[in-house]
Amino acid sequence: MTTLHLDDVCCRTYALEIPIAGSRERVWTALTEELSAWWLPDFHVVGPDSVVTLDARAGGALLERRTDGGSLLWYTVQMAVPNESLDLVGHLGKDWGGPATTMLTLRLEARGDETVLHVRDCLVGRTTEESCATQAEGWRTLFTDGLKAHVEG
Repeated sequence: MTTLHLDDVCCRTYALEIPIAGSRERVWTALTEELSAWWLPDFHVVGPDSVVTLDARAGGALLERRTDGGSLLWYTVQMAVPNESLDLVGHLGKDWGGPATTMLTLRLEARGDETVLHVRDCLVGRTTEESCATQAEGWRTLFTDGLKAHVEG
């Protein structure tokens, strides 16, 4: 049995800004309804043919599912304000740098002809600088090479 001491528990945060050429409404629609069009292959955890969906309302979920029943709960939606923000709560298992809880906020800011996606994550639990940096880089890749490319394409 392993005991987790308070010295092993910490809170780490990171923030990203991703400018996207498009209106807040367009980015919101892509973010919440068109995940299958921009969710990158490397981010399909339960299998290459899985489908990723988001029920963007409180109590909803960011889910990945396979046709044979395999699935992954990425996040639960804590709060959603259409065209403005999503607050999500999820868990990182040991294989993903945890155990930890992740509190991810996605906020859309209109800035001229573009929308800036603000990503802020707070990881609470057994985390390291390296695991936090890995999380940040993963979201940057997914939202830049996936979401941004989809909206601007």
